[in-house]
Amino acid sequence: MPLVSLNPFTEEVIKTFDEYTDQEVEKKLTLAEERFSEWRNVDFEERARSMRRLAEIFRREAFELGKTMTQEMGKPIKSAMAEIEKCAWVCDYYADKACEMLAPEIVQTEFKESSVRFDPLGIVLAIMPWNFPFWQVMRFAAPALMAGNVALLKHASNVSLSSLV
Repeated sequence: MPLVSLNPFTEEVIKTFDEYTDQEVEKKLTLAEERFSEWRNVDFEERARSMRRLAEIFRREAFELGKTMTQEMGKPIKSAMAEIEKCAWVCDYYADKACEMLAPEIVQTEFKESSVRFDPLGIVLAIMPWNFPFWQVMRFAAPALMAGNVALLKHASNVSLSSLV
């Protein structure tokens, strides 16, 4: 059954998408595993550079990304562009703070030495709602990626176009 990106105001079909086949899902999972084995070893500085580049892209493409939300879900362009700016902000925030947030911590116990480490876990699956199609993704993805994980997204079917942008 195809997924339909529909303008809620005009009811015009913007685009249709085929659902992934089982084989396509397997390919995505394999790719995610491969990327995780690489990304988990990338240092915080390089992760932060990537996150800051993403923030720059959000800011540079704010109008076009906002327009996609406006067409696909009827969000006012001013609100849509504000959502994109918030995404850029969260990228910058975690680029600046993740190293400190995820630093190993020494904890007091009855043992000679105890600590807490924050190691990458792997592939994180996110199933997202439709109402903030970029923000909901980035508030999960930015910290997950900065922690050395990779992300897979299953977005709401009515914002398929936003999920692919």
